[in-house]
Amino acid sequence: MKERVIALGFFDGVHLGHAALLRRTAEEAAARGVTPAVFTFDRVPKEVLTGIPCPLINSPEDRADLVRRLYGIRDVIMVPFDDEMRTTSWEDFVTKILVERYHAVHLVAGHDHHFGHKNQGSPELLVQKCAELGLGCDIIPKVEIGGITVSSTYIRRLVELGQIERANRFLGHPHTLTQVVRHGRRIGRTIGIPTVNLTAPPHVLVPSHGVYATRVYLPDGACYPAVTNVGTRPTVNNGTDITVEAWLLDFEGDLYGQTVRVEFYHHIRDEIRFDSLDALKAEITRNAETTRQYFASL
Repeated sequence: MKERVIALGFFDGVHLGHAALLRRTAEEAAARGVTPAVFTFDRVPKEVLTGIPCPLINSPEDRADLVRRLYGIRDVIMVPFDDEMRTTSWEDFVTKILVERYHAVHLVAGHDHHFGHKNQGSPELLVQKCAELGLGCDIIPKVEIGGITVSSTYIRRLVELGQIERANRFLGHPHTLTQVVRHGRRIGRTIGIPTVNLTAPPHVLVPSHGVYATRVYLPDGACYPAVTNVGTRPTVNNGTDITVEAWLLDFEGDLYGQTVRVEFYHHIRDEIRFDSLDALKAEITRNAETTRQYFASL
């Protein structure tokens, strides 16, 4: 039987508030010689209950990658928010699911974590139940930066506004989008600026339209600085589809069909329409220089 210390939460963004939870989970698991784990849902329960889409900072795959890569969590238990989960009482959620099904020996939750049917489980009730069952339990207080509570809601707003450096400060890592490279219209190649094209998964936020200094990580772990445009590419497209298009500096090769990770660092400019492809090329070349200088200064 694989015993686990389990962190509870949705973990959208895997921000600095979550970091305190995840570090405590890894620490307790190491002390006990058991597996550090996260229990989370594939979709926001509120979205399922209300039918109103909730745009997220990260895809489920990125959430899982971030908790593993940054905080040493080994098991990510990501379950569908289905009828069983919706109707399970908070007590049964602890005893039947976390303890019996996933072998929890210690639970870690945030100060505002609610769970179980109609969100009736609270941090206070969790502490009582764990004491009753002989489980360890930690409730992590809120984390603040400059008097502002670190929360996914606040970070979502920053990402939507393109305030990527401030968002990263609250995340504790660069805002991340991992996706498969798809074919674009190959106009970049005709002006000597070949790009990789990504689309954000459904319900996942992209930063506000504009050009960003980014880093792109390839499947083999190699990393390249890149000029990344988020938006509708008004000079060449006139469409409405939002794309994420990255020009990897100093890279040659074809990445079509491969999965890459884009990390956003710095907003360079808003998206604008140019009168010609030559004007677009000149501006992107300037943006490349800005990107190089930005990373050289870190």
